[in-house]
Amino acid sequence: MADETDPFRAIADPTRRRILDLLMDRGSLTVGELAGEFPSLVTSGISKHLMTLRAAGLVVAEKAGRNQRYRIDRDGLESAFGPWIARYEAYWTDALTALRDATLASPEAGQAMPDTLD
Repeated sequence: MADETDPFRAIADPTRRRILDLLMDRGSLTVGELAGEFPSLVTSGISKHLMTLRAAGLVVAEKAGRNQRYRIDRDGLESAFGPWIARYEAYWTDALTALRDATLASPEAGQAMPDTLD
């Protein structure tokens, strides 16, 4: 049986990642509001995804009248993924330092950057 508290398993599903994105962008939402973003899913399907995210400690629910509003659990997100991400921080830091150094060493360093990166 799968471990429902595993945050990596919870975010392996694209619908759950989209739910997290929506909650991050909009703050807190009810099941009905979330269901409106997923026309191909029924409300009970969204509820099931939210239960998985809650079990993994990634979202919390708060009573709001007759409804529950779901929001990102920032502390849960940090404790779930922070240590894993920290292992790779040195790579990012080294890569960004190398990029800065290469940019400063370049003869074009004084030129303006383009408006877009596309």
